[in-house]
Amino acid sequence: MAEKIEDSRLLSKRQLRVTLGGVLLAMFLASLDQTVVGTAMPRIISDLGGFSHYTWVTTSYLIASTVAMPISGKLIDSYGRKPVYVTGLVIFLIGSLLSGLSNSMMAIVVWRGVQGIGAGVIMTSSFTIVADLFPPSERGKYQGIMSGTFGLSSVIGPGLGGFLTDSLSWHWVFFINIPLGILILVLFVFLFPDFSRAYSKRGKTDYWGAVVLVLAVVPAMLALSWGGVSYPWLSTPIISTFAFSAAMTVWFIAIERRTEDAIIPLSLFRHPVVVVSELIVFFTSFGMFASIVFIPLFFQGVQGLSATASGSFLTPMLLGMVGGSIVSGQLLSRTSGHYRIQGVVGLLTMAAGLWLLSSMNAATSQARAVVYMVITGTGIGATMPLYVIAIQNVVPHKIVGAATASTSFIRSVGASIGLAIFGSVLTNRFAGGFIAGLPPNVRAVVPEGQLEFLSRNPQALVNAEAQDQLRDMFGSLGSRGPAVFEQTMQVMRRSLDSAISGVFLIGMLAVLVAFVLNLFLKEIPLRKENVEGGSVAGPGKQSE
Repeated sequence: MAEKIEDSRLLSKRQLRVTLGGVLLAMFLASLDQTVVGTAMPRIISDLGGFSHYTWVTTSYLIASTVAMPISGKLIDSYGRKPVYVTGLVIFLIGSLLSGLSNSMMAIVVWRGVQGIGAGVIMTSSFTIVADLFPPSERGKYQGIMSGTFGLSSVIGPGLGGFLTDSLSWHWVFFINIPLGILILVLFVFLFPDFSRAYSKRGKTDYWGAVVLVLAVVPAMLALSWGGVSYPWLSTPIISTFAFSAAMTVWFIAIERRTEDAIIPLSLFRHPVVVVSELIVFFTSFGMFASIVFIPLFFQGVQGLSATASGSFLTPMLLGMVGGSIVSGQLLSRTSGHYRIQGVVGLLTMAAGLWLLSSMNAATSQARAVVYMVITGTGIGATMPLYVIAIQNVVPHKIVGAATASTSFIRSVGASIGLAIFGSVLTNRFAGGFIAGLPPNVRAVVPEGQLEFLSRNPQALVNAEAQDQLRDMFGSLGSRGPAVFEQTMQVMRRSLDSAISGVFLIGMLAVLVAFVLNLFLKEIPLRKENVEGGSVAGPGKQSE
């Protein structure tokens, strides 16, 4: 078993390499699982049915990982990095095995949630352990590599998922985690150092805080997933769910104010660097997910590419993210931590990329689109390492796990809120544009009920079978049918193009808000060593 080490500076170069390598492998495994399953979902639906649960496979994973992040951050600070990390790996592997063995959609939804818990623990632990291994002044280049690892897994995931599904079966997109996960688990158990200093003063576990946090976050994320899809935004189920979540949030804050061992120490938010950085992370997650989620829809729905081809167009952007993360992290460490200046460059690049994406249409060449995506990805990658390090730099090392977890938590919440807003904008702009853009001759011959259906369900743009059904329906109009069909498809493409452009513009505006906030971010020189005790540093001084 690995020895208990009082200070990470006592690690040999070999121990540092092995520890960092294990962390990167575990992070790659957890982040890969977010993308590898998506390609297999159509086959899973075909085998198991349950189309109504399609989005829940992703939603359960996202909700579980989001809730697990702040809780695991506190556990990491209380019980140490190694035991929590190993527990997270075990939970993830159990979820992977049982997901692969599932024989119903509901079973996959449940076990994907278990996977999400393990993944949330792994992701939080990974960034916290890098904070153990390296002081803030050196941390940037390693955080950049970790962000690059996340981007690399996003590039590999869709192709690997398709290969495993076509060559073996969809079960293997889950089973593939087992051998690699066991290897990482053995590596951690026997070679991973145990930093006793990080948890030498173990406090009580805030069980009430953990329970109330779950009751605050889960209903809010469910409402964001249901709103505008399963229920209208102003319906009783959505409003009551948000109200319950708000009440639980107030209760959670009251609990955290009274306990000395809070899951999310409220003292974190006394420092302006922490507050401003968290807000920047929140708003940049809008732009990040606007591009990742809606670029494939643009290529498939507006430019008429296949699902596989449209998904592959994410690769240039994700490679830009990898490159941007690595370069940004290296610069941060080599230039003594000018994270505000780098934030200006990264956020402006990201906003410019989203603006360029909003200008795309059916006539945009694929080469130009690739350039726009690389610009966007580079901007996203350049910002990813900055604000975690800025926060870690001003908090005492004893709560670095909770501080790191709070950043991941805020990013997930921002992504959920952003996607809910984008979904509503996309649906409403498409419906309005489609109805307004139809020529009078088309409106005169197509039943109003069918037009309303098409305005809410543009499946003909992304589904060959739905397109054939629409063509057959217009075929009943006789010789006018083919012309009416083509006119309708053109209006649908223009309307979808306009709707997606609106999403990219909202993402750009959110990034510009982050840019303005970044101007108020105080640059504090990165510490040369980790600080053990004390409270969160005041705005004008280091942690003591």
